[in-house]
Amino acid sequence: MTTHELHPEPATTTDVFDRSAPPVLTVHPGDTVVARSLDAAGFLERQRTPGEERPRMFDGRRGHCLTGPIAVHGAEPGDVLAVHIVSAEPGSWGWTAAGAKDNALNRALGLTGAPTWLLWEIDAAAGTATDDRGHTVRTSPFLGVIGMPPNERGRHSTITPRAAGGGNIDCRDLTAGATLFLPVTLPGALVHLGDGHAAQGDGEVCGTAIECPMTTEVTLDVVTRAPVRGVHAVTPRGRITFGFDPDLNAAMVEALAAMVTWMQCLYDVDRGTAAALASSVVDLRVTQVANETWGVHAVLAHGAVT
Repeated sequence: MTTHELHPEPATTTDVFDRSAPPVLTVHPGDTVVARSLDAAGFLERQRTPGEERPRMFDGRRGHCLTGPIAVHGAEPGDVLAVHIVSAEPGSWGWTAAGAKDNALNRALGLTGAPTWLLWEIDAAAGTATDDRGHTVRTSPFLGVIGMPPNERGRHSTITPRAAGGGNIDCRDLTAGATLFLPVTLPGALVHLGDGHAAQGDGEVCGTAIECPMTTEVTLDVVTRAPVRGVHAVTPRGRITFGFDPDLNAAMVEALAAMVTWMQCLYDVDRGTAAALASSVVDLRVTQVANETWGVHAVLAHGAVT
């Protein structure tokens, strides 16, 4: 197996999903990619003061600044791309902005004026981030966006996560040691990586996490059979299924139904028994409320049922 490196340069980055974009790297199943990505906004230089505008990779930002696309030999629609996250190391700085959009949530929170910015110094070795006002939090780095373009013509937003191909999932459990499984949308998969988060709570409630550059090592593989059809993951803490929909109830049902199906396979039980077990051991969490559609994930901890 081969290890490849990608750096965030104009030729290797994009801020849209587009099935017609040529791959910047082609790998074989089992290969590893060390991908460096800029922060979601694509800042080429660190901010010196909170909210300072600095040069960016793209003028007139359309979406997240992502590294890719990366093609995987042999990946075809109907397969599942397994993205094993070997490591994720944040850069030395990051930012958070609250109230940056005029939407219903921010209006309900009373965030209708100018955005509030925090500027963070990140100590990856210590596992901490400290903002310009003196608050320190523990880091738990992950990529907010791991995904493929829709199999539709044109350029597509990176903001909304999709049941096919993933994308802006923003799940804080997808840290080092996790494997994310994505239904392949296109020949070659054309996976993109980016939107580094040094830390984020479930929900990403203000619309941003600690947004930062990231160096992520991933191993890419192709799976022809999977326990569930949609986006799912195995993490150091448990198994996860996802639901994405503008309706929170529909997103919840999507995530839970997939988990019940997975539990049927795991424990060799009928659907009613799996649902009854799920009521005792499965946690439902709001993944994010920031991406024009709700994300919900169902979590089954390892060893919850013996």
